[in-house]
Amino acid sequence: MTTPTTDTPAATLRARVESIDLDAPLHSAEAAVDEVDGLFSAEAVWFHHPASLAHLNCPVALPAVAAEAVLAAVNPSVDTWDQSRIGTEIERRVVRWATETIGFADGDGVFTSGGSQSNLHALLLARQAATLRGPASGQRARPSLDDLVVFATASSHFSVRKSAMVLGLPEHAVVDVATDAAGRMRPDALAHAIADARREGRTPMAVVATAGTTDRGCVDPLEPIADVCDLEGAWLHVDAAYGCGLLVSPTRRHLLDGIERARSVTADFHKSFFQPVSSSALLVRVPEDLGLAAWHADYLNPEDAEEPNQVDKSLQTTRRLDALKLWATLRASGAEAIGRAFDTVIDVAGRVHEHVRRHPELVLVAPTDLSTVLFRWQPDDVSDDDADALVAPLRAALLAEGRVLIAKTVIDGRPCNKLTLLNPGATEDQVVAALGHVAATARRLHVERQRSARHATETTGARR
Repeated sequence: MTTPTTDTPAATLRARVESIDLDAPLHSAEAAVDEVDGLFSAEAVWFHHPASLAHLNCPVALPAVAAEAVLAAVNPSVDTWDQSRIGTEIERRVVRWATETIGFADGDGVFTSGGSQSNLHALLLARQAATLRGPASGQRARPSLDDLVVFATASSHFSVRKSAMVLGLPEHAVVDVATDAAGRMRPDALAHAIADARREGRTPMAVVATAGTTDRGCVDPLEPIADVCDLEGAWLHVDAAYGCGLLVSPTRRHLLDGIERARSVTADFHKSFFQPVSSSALLVRVPEDLGLAAWHADYLNPEDAEEPNQVDKSLQTTRRLDALKLWATLRASGAEAIGRAFDTVIDVAGRVHEHVRRHPELVLVAPTDLSTVLFRWQPDDVSDDDADALVAPLRAALLAEGRVLIAKTVIDGRPCNKLTLLNPGATEDQVVAALGHVAATARRLHVERQRSARHATETTGARR
């Protein structure tokens, strides 16, 4: 592929799919595979292309691709021991490696479909811990769901609020804790927020700290946040879906200092460990915590079973052996190689930041700890309103063209565009060249919008 995707119009893609009669088979596996190649592969978004800069999707490690093929062929499910004996042992070994890497002395965990499920699972465990234990000091009864509070920031992943909804918590259950200028949770503000909640008779259920926010790519100060949680007896969950690659970074591991004090951690290996989707895990410091959400069935995982049934730990029943992919990658290249690759994308992002700062038409919106680049096209002679109005059309125009893919978001109430660098094979020069095309496209769209506005004004005046 010479571009990250094609310029085929959306209507054409939809028409191609709709034109295929799924009740009229091709009667040939070879023909079906050829159709998949032409219909899907030729039109897919290729995340390994250096101009694919929009989202937290990564190019994947080749050993993991081989393991993925093995998984598809063998088709195991790691819910019960008798379905995947060696698979169970492999997953448990990879989980133990991950928890040891975090710093849990005797941790445990389970692989999940992604960070959203990992966060949901963590908050379910926190909810169970808060409501199943006896009344806290000064409380007459166990807290109700309406009294539970989850502390996060406005930059926390959307799955935190969605999980609260799924868990039956009220809309006001998630409280946004104030952040510093870089978007990181302020530990002093967290302490005040917890104190305010207790004064209102509410119960802290969990604190969600983020190690790599989706937009800013910033890491909350985990050590002082853990101090507050220890003092308050609050469950600390660290959402490290994006920043988990720091666990094996040769140069930036210190950014996660304090993560070993968390009660639970989300790690998305299909982001900064360069694994194929899906490959995520919920990792806990206290193995018994996973039992807070266990459910037993005589036909599946009876309570008196001697076998290590992984469904005891998981929200899923049928479940892939995604741990095999990370196993193959670790065995092929080692954790340090993964860490160096993640360091590479962060280093490139830092140099791209400097390029944006010097660019005459681009404005750097915010710094980052990881590999995002938040920017706005806004030369000195372009107003805030005009720059804001161009953010969405710029992304849409680039997507329709297919040469460079970027994202859009909102920071401090204003829209901006975003790059997410997660390709260690993409060089600074390639990213800078892509930004040059972005700036040129923005300039062209701005001129076209001005011309259209003048024409509309002249037409209106002539009618009068």
